[in-house]
Order: sequence, then structure tokens, then C-alpha cells
Amino acid sequence: MKIEPHKIAIREIVKGYKDSAEEGVVAYGGKLDIRPKYQREFVYKPEQSKAVIETIKSGFPLNVMYWMIRDDGGYEVLDGQQRTISIGQYVTGDFSLNDRFFHNLTKEEQDEILDYELMVYFCEGTDKERIDWFTIINTYGEKVNDQEIRNAVYTGPWLSDAKMKFSKSNCVAYRLANDGGKLVNGTPIRQEYLETALSWINNGEIADYMANHQKDKNADELWGYFQDVVAWVRKTFPNYRNEMAVVNWGELYNEFKDKKLDPKKLEVEIKNLMQDEDVTKKSGIYPYVLTRQEKYLNIRAFTDKMKREAYERQDEICPKCKKHYDIEEMEADHITPWHEGGKTIAQNCQMLCKLDNRTKSGK
Repeated sequence: MKIEPHKIAIREIVKGYKDSAEEGVVAYGGKLDIRPKYQREFVYKPEQSKAVIETIKSGFPLNVMYWMIRDDGGYEVLDGQQRTISIGQYVTGDFSLNDRFFHNLTKEEQDEILDYELMVYFCEGTDKERIDWFTIINTYGEKVNDQEIRNAVYTGPWLSDAKMKFSKSNCVAYRLANDGGKLVNGTPIRQEYLETALSWINNGEIADYMANHQKDKNADELWGYFQDVVAWVRKTFPNYRNEMAVVNWGELYNEFKDKKLDPKKLEVEIKNLMQDEDVTKKSGIYPYVLTRQEKYLNIRAFTDKMKREAYERQDEICPKCKKHYDIEEMEADHITPWHEGGKTIAQNCQMLCKLDNRTKSGK
């Protein structure tokens, strides 16, 4: 990562300052994206913004800021977003300090602010270096999430279009996934819808997909895939339940989209499993009815009391290998397997040595 320090006067930075809400915030004659439209909208609390201006008026140094140099010669703020926005808002009259707006100040007072120099580091490097650096400088303060860090690196026409579809309040992805019941957890503006769609389409390898498509003109492939997943879910599981919001639908769609499934038969099984007190993770019912893997269900475990009762009832002997074990060397097992109707109750509990239990369960 190449990092060079520069001193830039506030009057230069606030030239062309424009806040377009979710469309982003720009300044420095249009060359600086203070908050690119792919980042979430966040602003300081009033007292924080005023503290920035107080610091400047007092001539005290602000913390250094970091700008990333873009391929087109422009810049994006890596660190210092809220401080820069606070300065822009004050100079353009969005708030006052001590009951005085910027335009109420004398020319001398205005010049003191406008001539104040910010220490800005210009950064350029590889995608990986950008990610590592962006992560480091955002360790403190307002936390960014993993997808926001990726967005700061893989900029371009593809990302801009993806943000239009997945990252705006009430965007098309949000409306689609909530029409008939919520299928995606989180909120678009925090990048959770985009992250979910990317994880679905590339089996969790989000950065790889973004890197491969960074220069694409649009995000139509991702949007089309997202629509296909939602349509498949609505068709396969037409009876909506709140638990469906946290299911990894992309993983299931990728594996089962070409399988012939009976929605009515699936619904009967889902309804029964929803009423089964041994199933402690109800959202796991959906992947279970397709994969038959009990790991998704978090089957209720036997209590310590049940384990001790079974251990004493067996005279401390494993019923499989007929050998004696301390209780710590054994594990609880369903005598009648859960998938055959066996319940997690004391009468259906036996203690097996670890080897026999794992052999039986295929672990």
C-alpha cells in the first residue's frame, strides 16, 4: 500500500460539496466521494459535529484522514467520512455553532475555518491491500461490516448497479423478498441484502464474485439469479412462516432447483416438525426436509439428569460393547432414533461409549 501525506485547506475540500442522501456525498470539486452511494448513510450526532467545528475554530489538529485514489483519478474517503461531512454541513449552513451559522460569521472568522488545513493521506494499492487497510483504520469508532469493506474495494459500474438493486431503502430486492413474507434477514442500507445475494450465487465466495464481475456494465446476472431463488422458494414453500427469513435459500436452490418436489407433501412434514418439541431450531426444518440431515434441527439434548438415570440403570455398562466406563467417557443416545419417532425423554435414553455412539451415528 502506497500512502502519501497531503495538507489540504477546507476551502478546497468543500468546493462542490453536495449531499444527495442515498446517492452519496461529494466534494473537492466533484473529485471526492465522501460517502459513495454504496456505503450506508451515517452522520454524527449534533454534539459530535459541533465538536469537529470547535476543534477547527480553536486551531487544534483533527485526526488524520485517508483517501483512496481511484482508477479514474478521483478519490474516495476511507476514513474521516463523518468529520468531512460535518465540515461540509456547517459551511453550507445545515447547522449552527453557539447560535451562529457559518454565513453569520465575519469574513475573518470564515477565512480562519476555510484556511484550516486537514492532514489527508492518499492511499493506493492492490485490492487486498485496500481491504486490509480499510479494516485496520475502521477498527475503532463506527464499525463497518465485511460487505462495506468489500464495497470500498470492488468499485465500478457493476457495484453501482448492484447497489441500485440491493442496497437502497425499499429497493427492488427488498420489495421482492418481502412480498408475501420476509425471505432475507437484515436491511438493504447495511448491505445485508447484497451480501446475502452474493453469498447465494457463489456459495459463500463473495469477494471472488465481486472481483470477477467488477468491470461488468451491470448486475443483471445477480439480480436475475435472486429473482429465480425467490420464485423457487415461493413455489416450493407457499405457506410462509417467520422462520423462513433466516434460511440459506441460495444453498438449497443451487442443490435442489432441478429436483421434482411436492410442496403439499413438504408442507405436511414441516407442519408436524414445527410442533415437535425436540426440534429446537425451527428454521432448520426447511433444509432438513430436503437434505434429511438432522444437524439442521438442533435436536433437543438429553439432560444431565436423564443421562445419570440411564447410566445407573445400565450399571455403568455400555450396552453395545458390554464394557464398563465412567460417565464422562460416555455419550447419550436415542434408543429409538429421533427420525423413527423416538423422543428425547428419559425412557428413550441410553449411554454408549464414545466409540459406539459415534459409530452408530456415523460421526
